[in-house]
Amino acid sequence: QLQLVESGGGLVQPGGSLRLSCAASGFTLDDYCIGWFRQAPGKEREGIACISSSGGITNYADSVKGRFTISRDNAKNTVYLQMTTMKAEDTAVYYCGTTISTLPLCRLIKNWYDYWGQGIQVTVSS
Repeated sequence: QLQLVESGGGLVQPGGSLRLSCAASGFTLDDYCIGWFRQAPGKEREGIACISSSGGITNYADSVKGRFTISRDNAKNTVYLQMTTMKAEDTAVYYCGTTISTLPLCRLIKNWYDYWGQGIQVTVSS
């Protein structure tokens, strides 16, 4: 059974850093694109970062560009989201999603992804 599990969330102070992990089980990530999304209370789920199956293509939302970095380790079947210089507006539930695609691209479009993790809370507050 295909499953994604996020970890690494929690409480961080403004300006601080966190690293989220998205671990896959039941399948290997080699042929899958991964996206990180977040949803704040009362808002739509928004795409913030994605990475192609080869890792050669990444895309970022303007709101996180220069602060967040997505990477993948296919040997560990895991994708990471390194978050730095965090702001209060980064507070949200973070989700990873995946879809099978070996094309050299990825999209920050929610409906493009077929499978989702359960989400993990990230709170930025002093």
